[in-house]
Amino acid sequence: MPPTSRSLDEAPWRTAVGGLWDEIGRLQYELLLGHGLRPRHRLLDVGCGCLRGGVHFVRHLEDGHYYGIDSDSDLLDKGREIELPRAGLGTRRVHLACRDDFDASDFEVGFDFALAQSLFTHLPGESIALCLARVGAVLADGGRFFATFFEAPAGKASLAHPLGGVTSYRESDPYHQTRADFEAWSSAAGLEVTHHGDFGHPRDQRLLEFRPIR
Repeated sequence: MPPTSRSLDEAPWRTAVGGLWDEIGRLQYELLLGHGLRPRHRLLDVGCGCLRGGVHFVRHLEDGHYYGIDSDSDLLDKGREIELPRAGLGTRRVHLACRDDFDASDFEVGFDFALAQSLFTHLPGESIALCLARVGAVLADGGRFFATFFEAPAGKASLAHPLGGVTSYRESDPYHQTRADFEAWSSAAGLEVTHHGDFGHPRDQRLLEFRPIR
């Protein structure tokens, strides 16, 4: 028997990526659409999980223009085998790879857009720095990398976010960072960073944009 809408809402793979399936899936899609994502573009979804945003992007983009990487093979399988068919997208070509090093060079394409939704909130600084370097290396000319994070003042060990009821930490998951952190990491990766701030995320995450320094 195929899963029902209610059972899918409670499915462990959906809760594993933080729940709010419809709300955050739609939010990230509308975010990139508002920043110019068009069907002809190639998108790299970093930490794509079971395709909470992916189902929207696959529908929008030309066939074969969606690429996703994640460290959890089970989540990728659930996205491909359950979420895409449920959305009527089971015949669309997608490129998914299980990686924990953020290396998307094996896809052998340049990306017009990249997105890391709710990824940096679970990574320590050294992993974020590596992600920026690896993703920056596969951006096409004019490519843009958008990412969300929990923002905190310098020296703050923990910070309660009333919106969403999350407490973030400097040294443990869920992590927060400062703007100065990202300025240093992006500079080392050959990227310039723009702080877009609040974009309506239900858990108070903030938005950053990275572009290669030419």
